[in-house]
Amino acid sequence: MMTENFAFRLLACERNARHGEILTSRGIVRTPAFMPVGTTGTVKAMYMEQVRELGTDIILGNTYHLMLRPGAERITRLGGLHKFIRWNGPILTDSGGFQVMSLAGLRKLNENGVIFQSHIDGAYYEMTPERSIEIQGLLDSDIQMQLDQCIALPASLDEMQRAMEMSLRWAERCKIAFGLQSGKAMFGIVQGGDDEKLREYSAQALKMMDLKGYAIGGLAVGESQEVMLRVLDFICPLLPNKKPRYLMGVGTPDDILRSVACGIDMFDCVMPTRAGRHGLAFTRFGKINLLNVRHAEDPRPLDEQSSCPAARGYSRAYLHHLVKSGETLGGMLLTWNNLAYYQQLMQGIRDAIEEGRFAAFDTEVRTLWTKGDIPVYCG
Repeated sequence: MMTENFAFRLLACERNARHGEILTSRGIVRTPAFMPVGTTGTVKAMYMEQVRELGTDIILGNTYHLMLRPGAERITRLGGLHKFIRWNGPILTDSGGFQVMSLAGLRKLNENGVIFQSHIDGAYYEMTPERSIEIQGLLDSDIQMQLDQCIALPASLDEMQRAMEMSLRWAERCKIAFGLQSGKAMFGIVQGGDDEKLREYSAQALKMMDLKGYAIGGLAVGESQEVMLRVLDFICPLLPNKKPRYLMGVGTPDDILRSVACGIDMFDCVMPTRAGRHGLAFTRFGKINLLNVRHAEDPRPLDEQSSCPAARGYSRAYLHHLVKSGETLGGMLLTWNNLAYYQQLMQGIRDAIEEGRFAAFDTEVRTLWTKGDIPVYCG
């Protein structure tokens, strides 16, 4: 089902956990949803057809990286990001704010925006709220994010307040720049570090802007999981019940389960693709490090019950060999496995919420992780 108007509908709830659908002009996003990260127009080590076949409804693109290379104007001349990368489903683009703020000595922040040096060639660019939205429009993404100032935790109260207030002023400018775009949405980003009063102020101010969705930023930036969950427990009830909630840059399967229990609908993280390229597999049994020598003569697949060919069709011994040899195929297969596991986890979460058994599903998943995978040696 497609629609000319962007909309969100709740289908089922279990306590704070929510199952719903985001309706866009390019298709439905089932929530809770995990968005594979396609930083530069590619989900690393994957074909887009594979990504779709795993059950992915939406992917993420990165404004900062795409504006530098190959350039937003070039992409729009070539028909937009969807056509350029051969992905016909919805795309969310982040604003580029996190990457720009991470440049440290290579950027200068002021009220108008950020002047920064490219990490590629040292050329200077200016990223303003208006330019961020313009770039995302040129990319033709379906969900666009406001430009915000993201700071690492821990931080002083004054620093968190200044960044939060700047982000609110930039959100207003982004909303004006975005205007009315049929079938698309701009999300605001709740900031305020780990201070509840600042987070509440940010959330209430963004609600007054009546945006199509709300992200929670400034987490997974150095704080503990305990702090992250405390912020989520506090902030989720303050956000509109009938609009999607997006936790940016999170995370591990454990982070996802706990955040869904708080009321989060959308996630993105480089973890499954990055881990796969470094020899780490996510499975029903927990994490499996294929660099470990104990896998050198193990004929078993990662998970013989998985629907993913990478998980059930190759021995751990072969995967160990590929990873130890630095073969590209090793990273490709493990990334395939990892994204399959993440999407299977999300489908399990959605089914469990719909059937009123999310708490039981959470316990089942954690129990299997705790039991782990009994190693079998050959020879």
